[in-house]
Amino acid sequence: MPMSPPTDERTAVVSGVGGWVPPHVVTNDDLSAHLDTSDEWIRTRTGIRTRHRVLPGMATSDLAVEAGRRALENSGEPRAGAVVLATTTPDRICPATAPDVAARLGLTGVPAFDISAVCTGFLYGLATAAGLLAAGITDRVLLIGADAFTTIVDPLDRSTAVIFADGAGAVVLRAGHPEEPGALGPIVLGTDGELSHLIQVPAGGSRQRSSLRPQAPGEQFFQMEGRDTFRHAVDRMSTASRDAVRAAGWTVADLDRFAAHQANSRILTAVADRLGIPAEHQLSNIAAVGNTGAASIPLLLAQSHADGRLAAGHRTLLTAFGGGLAWGATTLIWPKLPGS
Repeated sequence: MPMSPPTDERTAVVSGVGGWVPPHVVTNDDLSAHLDTSDEWIRTRTGIRTRHRVLPGMATSDLAVEAGRRALENSGEPRAGAVVLATTTPDRICPATAPDVAARLGLTGVPAFDISAVCTGFLYGLATAAGLLAAGITDRVLLIGADAFTTIVDPLDRSTAVIFADGAGAVVLRAGHPEEPGALGPIVLGTDGELSHLIQVPAGGSRQRSSLRPQAPGEQFFQMEGRDTFRHAVDRMSTASRDAVRAAGWTVADLDRFAAHQANSRILTAVADRLGIPAEHQLSNIAAVGNTGAASIPLLLAQSHADGRLAAGHRTLLTAFGGGLAWGATTLIWPKLPGS
């Protein structure tokens, strides 16, 4: 069920956005040099031409700090009262990565924590940030989605190595009024743990460690059952999107922009077709950056805002799907940002 925004003055409002990808670019031809694939095969099945990869020694926190810094600068205010980091690839199993990110941004002392919802992490992060604001814990939240996904992908697995990439995106959310531009609409979230096996990293957690059995070859890498994942991704994002649009009091015809998790071009096309969203309203960056996990939507928003595809007044739908299984959607009218 959608969660309605607070009815008082403490609705979450987007007031800044930023994104960053590491400088190392990997082309389809680069991958074809050691995988049984080709540029044409990758492009026709995923829509991806290039992706970015962390350099040796670079971690998720490095991506998050740069995106967070840019979002704070764009907001016109270098401070935030809380930092929430959505990631599947923390720097370490323990402790959380967000406190380190906060400290490096000069925010030592504020509450900072990680959330894990794989590629839906940013949507869950929006709900979390909205809750912090509604509760009066802070007036400003820095929400970052960041993943160094190539660190958990088998470089010899053609089904995943060509798709996943590294990057970070961030938004600043402030307390505001539900009627002003940038205010989040009702947020739709859901999970189905009975299908958690479709997207997983089998080894490294407490279940595998406590079993005392040796780790099987490849279990340390990200695994995905592609065909079933495709079907559920299209179904869940389509349904969540309709629910979010309806809860906002809109229709699909009212939408100006559609910003979906950049999972795969075929999934994006299938969801847009099912919803009836025309191509000119669809935001996409998958060809240049691939699937960046929890960074996907905020990175897309940052790049689309920077190049003018996403402008003040655009009625925008956000939706995502990922491991868990987990999914989500929400709406907002894109604001005029201070750093624009």
